[in-house]
Amino acid sequence: MIKNIITIGGSSSKNSINKMLAEYAGELLKNVTLTKVDLNEFEMPLFSVDLEKEKGFPKGVLELNEVIEKADGFVISLAEHNGAYSTAFKNVFDWLSRINGKVWRDKPMLLLSTSPGIRGGQSVLNIALDRFPFNGGNIVGSMPFPSFNENFKEGEIVNSLLKDNLQMLVDQFEKVI
Repeated sequence: MIKNIITIGGSSSKNSINKMLAEYAGELLKNVTLTKVDLNEFEMPLFSVDLEKEKGFPKGVLELNEVIEKADGFVISLAEHNGAYSTAFKNVFDWLSRINGKVWRDKPMLLLSTSPGIRGGQSVLNIALDRFPFNGGNIVGSMPFPSFNENFKEGEIVNSLLKDNLQMLVDQFEKVI
């Protein structure tokens, strides 16, 4: 049976390097259907318990929740803003957690991060590695991807060590989906 894998780049940037990395990793998977989530396609206001009480759940979060419900697994790459989640990702995560605290439904997840810097978003990755299991994140593997602009060119990973490490994680992920 062909599995439905969701890729998410945890950024609202139209040229998100994290979206590129998540989709690249997803494309390495065999015999799957990829659903590429762009956070910009799911409009929702800044999360507020008062707003939720007054108006309920925004259409965008209900639509995204349906997409997540149909997933067999996730490939997520998180952008790091000041050492934490991007505002766009955090807002989506907060809204989704109000619908179902197990946002990730205990489905297998490959968790990545990248940035132009040498740490590759390690701080946000650490936050997610600590937090996501409480929200149904079944993290099969994780990897920070450093210096994106030097190591990823023309749609390809040019650093052979990083390429091999990512392929190894993708192979592990494939075994559990």
